[in-house]
Amino acid sequence: MLVSLPSFARVVAELSKLPGVGSKTAARLAFHLLRTTDRDVEALAEALLEMKRKVGFCRRCFHIAEEELCRTCRDPARDSSRLCVVQEPQDLLAIERSHAYRGLYHVLHGALSPLDGIGPDDLKIPQLLQRLQEEQIEEVLLATNFTVEGEATALYLAGLCKQQGVIVTRLAHGIPSGSDLEYIDAGTVQQAVNGRREL
Repeated sequence: MLVSLPSFARVVAELSKLPGVGSKTAARLAFHLLRTTDRDVEALAEALLEMKRKVGFCRRCFHIAEEELCRTCRDPARDSSRLCVVQEPQDLLAIERSHAYRGLYHVLHGALSPLDGIGPDDLKIPQLLQRLQEEQIEEVLLATNFTVEGEATALYLAGLCKQQGVIVTRLAHGIPSGSDLEYIDAGTVQQAVNGRREL
């Protein structure tokens, strides 16, 4: 039925490319956009284009930024001796919501997954090691997700970081195994940060 409406089918196909959006959800979103005003659709399109033009990644920590350095890296009040390593920018935001951590961050943009062909050079691991050599980091808090890939990444990084002579800690296991940080409430993340342990 939708094949006879190529412009509608194209929107559904494009929305289906988003993570977590299947064809049914994509169709529901397309119907919503069809019912909304031209002004709202134009505002959405303009916001998406503006984000793509202005937002990139911090050259230091690889969090999202509209400038060369993100807001956290530019903040002189942050504890520059502590570095929290997360898998994705969303994980950084989850830790920030907890207000339990005041150090700097490093975003890996993924986790080690040999079965998917993702190795150390596919992540921001070389850049992490460079930071450990160039900056005065005393503690690395490994805040990767509590999944098989996240745990494997944490263990791999722990070995590399210890070779650099820094203290390595891991989030406490108050966060349920198999969960992603971006879906955990701020209180639980705060407890996990406060109860971190050395690896």
